[in-house]
Amino acid sequence: MYNKMKKGFTLVEIMLVVIIIGALSAMIIPRLAGRGDQAKIKIAKSDIDANIPTALKLYELDNGSFPTTAQGLDALRVKPITNPIPQGWNGPYLEKLPVDPWGRSYVYSSPGQHRSDYDLSSKGKDETSDKDDIVNWQ
Repeated sequence: MYNKMKKGFTLVEIMLVVIIIGALSAMIIPRLAGRGDQAKIKIAKSDIDANIPTALKLYELDNGSFPTTAQGLDALRVKPITNPIPQGWNGPYLEKLPVDPWGRSYVYSSPGQHRSDYDLSSKGKDETSDKDDIVNWQ
């Protein structure tokens, strides 16, 4: 008269769940590999093509010119005290100074060597190679 219901999972049930999870992982993980680098590149492109240029255009509208290379992107956060001192500065134009997804500052120069208004770029993942640079002039 031992009529008690047994609770819990059998070893076979547990092994079946582990095998299913392993099979799903084997199918999904290769598709996600390398997506981190792609996401970082897209973030940098977004910063270089839209986010920072929007702030630079607002600065130019208020002051008649872009910040100089010496003033740099910091001029979008704090009113420059070096010449030419902007008379219509109405910032800050950015909440914080942007850094690229690899933790380095964006490279800014105005007037630019590649464009007449300004050049903006990131050195990419490999700081020493130009192959992975993300730029606003191409």
